[in-house]
Amino acid sequence: MNLKVRFKNPVFIAQIILAVLTPVLAYAGLTAQDLTTWSALGDLLMSAISNPYVLSLVVVSVWNALNDPTTKGLKDSGQALTYRDPK
Repeated sequence: MNLKVRFKNPVFIAQIILAVLTPVLAYAGLTAQDLTTWSALGDLLMSAISNPYVLSLVVVSVWNALNDPTTKGLKDSGQALTYRDPK
């Protein structure tokens, strides 16, 4: 997987952040507007880490963000592996 190139793409970074935050916020019954301090975000993430159900939701969301459905398994195509910058 060409993660070095993927992390150069701001859309991918946002997708990973949302893949983590969305299930955590949904389980807690919160919206992004409810997180008004960094300590509130930290507390929310720490409570999510201690909850196996929420962790499994986050893993599935991150898997969906990483997985390329046009290739077999969890890998990029041969062409995508040759990229040095996002196309």
